[in-house]
Amino acid sequence: MSPFHSFPNTFVSQVYLAVSNLERSRDFYQNMLGLRVMKKEGHSITFSANGLDPLVTLEQPDQVLPHHSRQAGLYHFALLLPSRKDLAAVLYHLLKEEYPLQGGSDHAVSEAVYLADPDGNGIELYRDRPATEWKWRDGKVFMPTVAMDEHILDELDGQPWNGMPEQTIMGHIHLQVADLEAAEIFYCSALGFDLVSQYDDQADFISTGGYHHHIGLNVWMSKGRPATDEVHAGMNCFILEYPSPETREEAVGRLKSMGVSVSEKGTFISVKDPSNIKILLHAGNAD
Repeated sequence: MSPFHSFPNTFVSQVYLAVSNLERSRDFYQNMLGLRVMKKEGHSITFSANGLDPLVTLEQPDQVLPHHSRQAGLYHFALLLPSRKDLAAVLYHLLKEEYPLQGGSDHAVSEAVYLADPDGNGIELYRDRPATEWKWRDGKVFMPTVAMDEHILDELDGQPWNGMPEQTIMGHIHLQVADLEAAEIFYCSALGFDLVSQYDDQADFISTGGYHHHIGLNVWMSKGRPATDEVHAGMNCFILEYPSPETREEAVGRLKSMGVSVSEKGTFISVKDPSNIKILLHAGNAD
């Protein structure tokens, strides 16, 4: 487990997506992306990399509108692979299957490949460089976007691709928001994240524990367009893991002091950010 995705940090653990065709999406996530079906109930399928920890849950509503790319919601969710060799393996698999890719980037802290599922939900597959190689200055991490090294496939050793590595986790989530300043206040002042990188007034990157980012926020296409309550193909919600019930309650207290409505949903606290994006707050255990 990545030290940035375990106690005492707060991080994203799982996303819930609405899809228009469950079987088509199952084929993509199982056969193209290499995740394992962990649970299937009615019109819902949960996928895992190791068979134990859920990563992505797909739900097919009775009626679902097409994906809306220009309103607040999911920009992409990002699966963190354990090594560069693993990233090269899944990249080679996608190229071999001729699945359309949206690009590949080197962010200094990481290397990433971008694509979308059949409904247009954005996905990033990435590997981190060692944290000792990240460059920080005045509390901000250096995280540019340049072309990925074309020699990454040299990492391969001829072994067959056997699906997503079991150590794969949800590395981060990147959101499209309607108001960047309001989002920054909500996620940092209320939920407890630190601002660690900015792209002018267009994007923020936030984290806990010195990670390069657990959450990205941008207004590139969604400025002034909050998420609607209509059911579109896209993200229903995501789960934030707090290290303890106490740290979650502290966040809930800050939310209430800001006038944000919170509600209990089983073992989760449900809340919506200023862009009407739904978040489930879960409390982990220190052990």
